[in-house]
Amino acid sequence: MLVGLKAKSQVTIPKDIVQSMELNQGDQFEVTEDNGKIVLVPVAVYPEHVIRSLKAEVKEIKESIKNGNQLVFDSIDSLFEELDK
Repeated sequence: MLVGLKAKSQVTIPKDIVQSMELNQGDQFEVTEDNGKIVLVPVAVYPEHVIRSLKAEVKEIKESIKNGNQLVFDSIDSLFEELDK
């Protein structure tokens, strides 16, 4: 499938690829070059305060696991069984 480089270095992603990957206007991509290929990888971008909050939550959970206070599950099924209680 051929696409052309437009003004301001823009390239249009073909509609069937946009639909199959469920891309939306405003989505962001990591752009790299790999041995002469241009690679676009969709990425999720989160505000810094969300990342800080998640890191704090993970740190708290790791501490709970270390202290034996956090439930640990062998499988997704056992997790859902516990959540259903």
